[in-house]
Amino acid sequence: MTKPIVAIPADIRSLDGATWHAVQHQYVRAAMNAAGVMAFIIPAFEEGYDTDAILDRVDGVLVSGSASNVHPSLYGLEATDADGPFDPARDATSLPLIRRAIDRAIPLLAICRGIQELNVSLGGSLASEIQEQPGIWDHRKPDVGDRDGMYAIRQSVFIKEGSCIAGILGAGEIRVNSLHRQAIAKTAPRLQVEAKAEDGTIEAVSVIDAKAFAVGVQWHPEYWAETDKPSNKLFTAFGDAVRDYAASKLPAPPAQAIA
Repeated sequence: MTKPIVAIPADIRSLDGATWHAVQHQYVRAAMNAAGVMAFIIPAFEEGYDTDAILDRVDGVLVSGSASNVHPSLYGLEATDADGPFDPARDATSLPLIRRAIDRAIPLLAICRGIQELNVSLGGSLASEIQEQPGIWDHRKPDVGDRDGMYAIRQSVFIKEGSCIAGILGAGEIRVNSLHRQAIAKTAPRLQVEAKAEDGTIEAVSVIDAKAFAVGVQWHPEYWAETDKPSNKLFTAFGDAVRDYAASKLPAPPAQAIA
C-alpha cells in the first residue's frame, strides 16, 4: 500500500510581482515525518472549485496556520483594517473543504488559523486582538529573531477529561507553543471545547458528530512534531486516522478459489 495523501489548502502570497500558492514547510514536514503521510498543496481560488473532486483523491485534510485572518463578514461582523490581513481565496477554499471533509468522514486536523476556520465554517465566531480583553494574556508570538524562539513551548493548556484529545494526550495540563492574536469567541454548535489556556482562551476543539478524526488546535504541534512528545502523539493519531480511511477505500481482494 502506498502512503496516503492529505490535502493542505494554500495561502495566496506575492513575491517579486508574482502570485504564489504557498504552504509553510513546517506543515508539510510534520505531515511526512510525524504523521507518515504525503501531502498535496491545494491552490486557493475564490470561485470555480469542485471540493468533492479534491476530496475524492485524498485521505485526509490538514488545515494550516497562516499570517492572514478569516474575513469577519463570514461570521457576521464588519471588517476593519486592524482585523487583517485577509486572504479571501484561502477562505473560499478552506471553509467548504472543511465542511465537506466532515460530511464525508475524512480525517481532519486544523491548526491555528485552521481551528478558527473550522469554527467559522460550522457557524461560530472569532474575537480579534484578544490580548486587549480584560484578564486575557498576550498570546502573540514573542518578539525574537529566530523561529525556534517564536515557536518555543511556553504555555500551559488544560485538556478536558473524557475529550477526544484526552484519549490521545491524556487529560490535564500539557505545555504548548500557542501564538495568536485571534481566538474563538462563540463556539460553533457542532464543536466541543477540548482544551483551554489558564486565562480561558479556547485552545482545542473537536467536531461532536464527526464520524472520523476531526480536531482543531490553536497551538502549533507541527513545529516540534518530531521531537515534542505531545505534538508527535497528535500527528501520529492524525496519521493513523488517515491510514485507516485510506485502507477503507481499497477494493476488497479477490476471493480465493476453492481447490
